[in-house]
Amino acid sequence: MQSITRRLIGVVTVACALSGGVTAAAYADNYVALGDSYSSGTGTRDYSLSSGCQRGPYAYPALIKADRPGTNLTFVACSGARTGDVLANQVQSLSTTTNVVTITIGGNDAGFSSVITQCAYPLVSCNSNITTAQNYINNTLPGALNGVYSQIQSRAPNARVVVLGYPRLFMGVDCNAGTFFSTDEMTKLNATADMMRNVISARAAAYGFTFRDAIPPFTGHAVCSSTEWINGLSNPVSDSYHPNRTGHKSGYEPLVRSVIG
Repeated sequence: MQSITRRLIGVVTVACALSGGVTAAAYADNYVALGDSYSSGTGTRDYSLSSGCQRGPYAYPALIKADRPGTNLTFVACSGARTGDVLANQVQSLSTTTNVVTITIGGNDAGFSSVITQCAYPLVSCNSNITTAQNYINNTLPGALNGVYSQIQSRAPNARVVVLGYPRLFMGVDCNAGTFFSTDEMTKLNATADMMRNVISARAAAYGFTFRDAIPPFTGHAVCSSTEWINGLSNPVSDSYHPNRTGHKSGYEPLVRSVIG
């Protein structure tokens, strides 16, 4: 009886060891995080990983590394980045050994930050600014995204590429002192986020990448909601209208983990 018990204990021990080995191996990824401020962590109030690019430990790429032992992260996303910046300064980090890539890009190309700033002013219409941004998104952004996505595909042919969208910022109420968004402006800005989603998802699909829509998880957590995952007007101003720590932890990280495990 003791002999049988010892054999059973041995089998369980080996099984547990093998199970642990499989788990560790599954997370042994070479992960490159590309993109703009929505990937670098602007809005999380800690930029200790890189002050110049506002990379921080509460950004979703850093959280993924922390939550997946064995993940080797190359974190090159940078606040303010446009598609041209990704091509000039970020894609060089990709290689044939890269097997996970994430990216948010396109918002700065469309001038979304300056549009929001214009809309925030009192007694000033930003309708023409919104129209200009929407025209860019529909007519010019697709080609710019093609340039980025083709380089990712060429430089990291073995990678699972997760392209992430942007959330809607507003819930129909402006509660921040110092901003003056009208209901119409907030509706149009949310519609612009929808346009971004449609264009980005279409181009991502064309390259065989996985798109994850940030609008559903952030619904109910926009600026001025009872549980904000996006900052309203902030100090410093650069943190405004970016996901906070909860937005990265509960919004963006699960979107990526739904693809890479």
